[in-house]
Amino acid sequence: MQQLSELDTSFLYLESESSPMHIGGIYVLNCQDRGRPLTYDDLYKHVESRLTASKRFRQRLVEVPLKLDHPYWVDDPNFDLTHHLDHVTLQNGGNTASRLLELASSILSIPLNRERPLWHITLIDGLSNIKDFPGACCALVVKIHHSAVDGVTGEELMGALLDFTADGERKFQPVEWSPQPLPSKARLISSAYGNALNTPFRLANMAKDAAASAFYTLLVQRLRKLSLPPSLFSAPYTRINQPIDNSRSIAFFECSLNQLKQIKKSHPELTLNDVVVTLCSEVLSFYLSETSEELPESSLIAMQPISVRSKHIDSPTGSQLSALLISLSTDEPNLAIRMQRIHDSASASHVYRQAISASRLTQLVPSAMLGLSARIYTEFQLAQKHKPLFNVPITNIPGPQYPLYFNGARVDYQLGTAPLFDGLGLVFVISSYAGKVTFTLTSCPSVIPDLQPLVDHFPVAIDKLKKDLAETSPEEIESLISEETDQNVLAGMIGDIVSLFSNLFTNSKTETSEESK
Repeated sequence: MQQLSELDTSFLYLESESSPMHIGGIYVLNCQDRGRPLTYDDLYKHVESRLTASKRFRQRLVEVPLKLDHPYWVDDPNFDLTHHLDHVTLQNGGNTASRLLELASSILSIPLNRERPLWHITLIDGLSNIKDFPGACCALVVKIHHSAVDGVTGEELMGALLDFTADGERKFQPVEWSPQPLPSKARLISSAYGNALNTPFRLANMAKDAAASAFYTLLVQRLRKLSLPPSLFSAPYTRINQPIDNSRSIAFFECSLNQLKQIKKSHPELTLNDVVVTLCSEVLSFYLSETSEELPESSLIAMQPISVRSKHIDSPTGSQLSALLISLSTDEPNLAIRMQRIHDSASASHVYRQAISASRLTQLVPSAMLGLSARIYTEFQLAQKHKPLFNVPITNIPGPQYPLYFNGARVDYQLGTAPLFDGLGLVFVISSYAGKVTFTLTSCPSVIPDLQPLVDHFPVAIDKLKKDLAETSPEEIESLISEETDQNVLAGMIGDIVSLFSNLFTNSKTETSEESK
């Protein structure tokens, strides 16, 4: 048995009919390299051959009676692969990607069954006539629960199913499945009482956390009196920050990676991430303006997961996920200046300076990075029990610039989705893969009835960014934002102070944990 962490358990408690707690992926496959279509039998045999690659394939959750303790991962003695695979044929009646995305949205809106291992894959065929996906023959819609993603190694199920060559160079030896029996209620309760012995130490840690929180709150109150960027502490209310229901809508925009790199070259100190976030900022501000809603006087705020170097020696990947609050500078009409402000807003963070380069991240399968990003996205949301500090999550995933394959079928398109919550009715997931950049938007239709206006504005935003960069010199940009530089530096210093106090309390917590052992 392996017990869930407090964070993983919170994913279960947060789940509701309107907020399924799984990450999603739509993988559009081209079967020309394999010479024949991918069938359900092919899907079954391929997944079956990879079951030994990850223990989560055949593990389910068991709850402790009366919820006296966190749940456990245990072997599922009744595991049946057919319960986790499905096959749907896209019916005729159009030849656009919207038909596929509508079907995928309905699949992704259904929560996973907790009585079984928390993953599911649906094969959708009948895509040969869809003009938006030339050469495609089928698609996979994948659902993986947050708690099934390893928060340290990034191990998740799609990473075990995808290959870097068409012939599937990774071979796994079949191992006879000998599951352990489900634990009895008596054993679960006894384990819960054993864990309860550590309660005094846990209460002591909570007291220290409360002291740290009190210090941080006091510091924030003092900082409000300074002329710091308000984005550090609050986000304006917009129409996308409303309660949601269980319906979902997905849309995407795709462009060339080289096109965005050419934009970046105009200002070498900026990053490709700055370009991506600027485009999302412009698309969002355009939508709010066009829907009879005036933009708030203060800038909208985005939350962005970011990979940083781990300071823990027990981290196999040497990295961990943190989060940035970034001002989208929607109060600035000039996109050249806005992009520089977005860069400065991110650079003011102490975490940003520890970020791992994109070239290192591309060594991971993109779906693994998405799983880790979704975890920090959810963890960050847990801290905002009263007033959210951001309007929209933006996850940027640098992926490999060479093709991936599923059982010999080339992955032509990769769309990633993340969960929505009340107050967060829209999420951007951007992935670069095989020379292309895909912006995937997931929303609740009751909050945003139609995503197409946002998607259609991406080409306009790209042209406007190019135009503003051509008409605004670097010297002019520097002179216009020079007054903000001191504030950003001060913000970074304050972040270092908060980080210092946080580390002090963390070290104290570690010492207490060692004493409890």
